[in-house]
Amino acid sequence: MRDMALNETIQQLVGYCENRGLIEAEDRAWAYNTVLDCIWAKGPAPDEPWLLADAAAEPEGFDLDAALLTLGDASVENGAEDDTASGRDRIAMRVMGALMPRTSEVCRRFGESIAEGNARKATDDFYRTCCDAGYVRRAAISRNVKWETATEWGDLEITINLSKPEKDPREIAAAGAAKNDSEKYPACQLCIQNEGYPGRGAAADGGAHPARQNLRIVPIELAGERWGLQYSPYAYFNEHCIAMSATHRPMHIDRDALEHLLDFVELLPHYFIGSNADLPIVGGSILSHDHYQGGDHEFPMMRAEVADTFCMEGFPSVSCEVLRWPLSVLRLASCDRDQLLEAAVHVIDAWRAWTDESVGVRAFEADGLPHNTVTPVVRRRGEAFECYLALRCNVTSEENPLGDFHPHAQWHHIKRENIGLIEVMGLAILPARLVSELDAVAEHLLDHSLEALDDDPASAPHAAWARSVASAHPELDQNNATGILHEEVGKVFGHVLEDAGVFKWDKAGRAAQKRFTDSL
Repeated sequence: MRDMALNETIQQLVGYCENRGLIEAEDRAWAYNTVLDCIWAKGPAPDEPWLLADAAAEPEGFDLDAALLTLGDASVENGAEDDTASGRDRIAMRVMGALMPRTSEVCRRFGESIAEGNARKATDDFYRTCCDAGYVRRAAISRNVKWETATEWGDLEITINLSKPEKDPREIAAAGAAKNDSEKYPACQLCIQNEGYPGRGAAADGGAHPARQNLRIVPIELAGERWGLQYSPYAYFNEHCIAMSATHRPMHIDRDALEHLLDFVELLPHYFIGSNADLPIVGGSILSHDHYQGGDHEFPMMRAEVADTFCMEGFPSVSCEVLRWPLSVLRLASCDRDQLLEAAVHVIDAWRAWTDESVGVRAFEADGLPHNTVTPVVRRRGEAFECYLALRCNVTSEENPLGDFHPHAQWHHIKRENIGLIEVMGLAILPARLVSELDAVAEHLLDHSLEALDDDPASAPHAAWARSVASAHPELDQNNATGILHEEVGKVFGHVLEDAGVFKWDKAGRAAQKRFTDSL
């Protein structure tokens, strides 16, 4: 790499960090040399006029990702890292981790804003720092394909997730050859010990683990326990944050969890907070570490109409509603936090023990294995607390071996994975494969070659569905094909959510739901 290009890249990056408040003007020479150290370079020298200027201007149109990629290439040339995508990423995180405030400074600023009663400023500043330091991957997130689809349940939000990088084939091969005999450190990607971790490649003992030098975690207290607050690097919605226990322990939904959620929205009343369920099939992807997800976003579920109301004796100040939503969701609300907590615990305890074979709900197996739990979500509405409880059941059958209340096989061509917290609320996270597969479907439909749908590996999983789309939309043409396919994908997501609902919206389901709410 030519010295001039490297010199200019580092100066532009330092100017960017200075202008974003990650470093000060007095840090300029130190920052330049720190970048050299990160990439195992001994030069070139910075330009003297740049070094001595009162302020380092951020170049117009500066591309952080491009600059970090240039530095990654230099580090590979210098032997500092593997010639892989994750190797370059480790260098990028190392550089940005050095050119941003330490955790103590981030925590100090956050705590001062909280002490001043300005929770919004606390999260605004924290989030901006995480974005500017490249931990929240804004450029990658912007590549996600997003749209809304009108359904009988309201407008559902659909995302095809393109932000997470694909695995390098060389790393996959290295992972297969690696010996992973040692105890993994950190234990998982949600442990607070990830903060500042240098990362490791697939061939390393313990397997691949992402670099986290530019991760900053703010300590918060929930129900008297130490927790950490961070932002998601591949956010699915605005200010997507994660609260995780300081202790690596399994997820659990109980009184303690609800107290954590309520404490969180008292600390940050402009954010919602929720938890994946604590059982397989109906739970999220990481059940081994106690954590919650939140942020500044109103989901479709929160805008759902009220289908019915009910009362619970002993909780006079709590309003109780059944939402018109494909999953079975109860909304409890009250200005009395303590009474709301007791009411929510009462519902959860009752649901865990509830069996109604007429609709396929079974609380326990003969050996005592539990099936029922909830996906809880809490937010503030003015002075009131709202608690959403999505009733979940993970029973399986021969007909539905992946789960009776899981996406059924006919929809697996679009969505096969578990329905977790975010999707419960009406935001689909669909796999990246759908971009090329839907393009193939569109091509064959536009060519009127329906028989080719089965022959093309990209479109074959969607063939039956695609033929039904073609039949329903004779108007499909070059101008509207993408829109029509997106609309139909959104409808499939609606059906997926219906599959996950324990009380269906038919006569039997409505009667079963009323039996449960009457029992409360």
